[in-house]
Amino acid sequence: MSEEPTPISYEDLAEIEDAFAEVDDEIMRRQYELSSSLYARRAEAVAKIPNFWPLVVEQAPMEIEDYITHEDSAVFAEHLINLSVSRPEIENGKKGNPRSVEIRMEFSANEYFEDTTLVKRCWYRRANDGWTGLVSEPVKIHWKKSKDLTDGLTDAAVALWIAREKAGDATATALPEYKALEKKVENWNGSNTSFFTWFGWVSGRRYVSLEESEKANAEHATRKEARKSGSKSRTDDAEDTEDAEAEDDSAVEVHQQGEEVAASLAEDVWPNAIKFFTQAQELDDDPEADFEDSDLDGEDDQDGDDQPIDIRSLVQGKEKVRTRDSFGPPSKKQKK
Repeated sequence: MSEEPTPISYEDLAEIEDAFAEVDDEIMRRQYELSSSLYARRAEAVAKIPNFWPLVVEQAPMEIEDYITHEDSAVFAEHLINLSVSRPEIENGKKGNPRSVEIRMEFSANEYFEDTTLVKRCWYRRANDGWTGLVSEPVKIHWKKSKDLTDGLTDAAVALWIAREKAGDATATALPEYKALEKKVENWNGSNTSFFTWFGWVSGRRYVSLEESEKANAEHATRKEARKSGSKSRTDDAEDTEDAEAEDDSAVEVHQQGEEVAASLAEDVWPNAIKFFTQAQELDDDPEADFEDSDLDGEDDQDGDDQPIDIRSLVQGKEKVRTRDSFGPPSKKQKK
């Protein structure tokens, strides 16, 4: 008589997933250590290439390109000097989470904002109910008068953050700053997709503090060890089950896809910058590239001024090249 197979529980599958995550983290740490000198060498080389980073951004994946407006393109084309990504929790041999990133953009003097450097820090955290992901703090952009490309969204996000800090509650909703931002986001309704709105992003769900994350990670480790030993921890039955609505801050989130943008910059644009730059050069050599998404019937683009500009055409002093049509998101440039 054959033996019945031993049933596999969700806890068993969770343990396997945890093991994969640990391997991924170790690979990221090792890769960061091995590649740091190469990134330094690349930075030294590309600093001598005019418009390197604007052309890289011009070839950015859809997660970024979707949010580059007409005016954003002009800022990047004329003023973006440098872009860099670091992982602060594992710098200098530290044993933190390698998924946390710091994204730095440097600009020349421009007509839009006073800042020459904008830094977005994104921390990989675990919430008390088991959720994991990136969270951030809104970055203050010192916009010049009447030049705010985000229509006040980044300022309002910073104002709410400061008000919540004063209240000692990162999820407080009974604040005038919360109501003001909620109304602004509701009225905005996605009409402003400026890339710079991303600097006001906090979380796709809600902010998770370092203290909450450390406690949640400790409890998660306890459950994991209990499963390995065949016992059951007192917290194994369920995570903290707060009201789902209390866990959702989307009503005041100024950029719903902030985590995707951060991941794309850190995991695609940054490591593949030379490849993207080369693709931009190849497009310049292709005489058909300037006709991308052009009107086949020869009619003028009636609302062309509302369409984002091809950064490549700006930095190379060419006529405007359309990269988006009037009926949907931009068509992706062909990657070779």
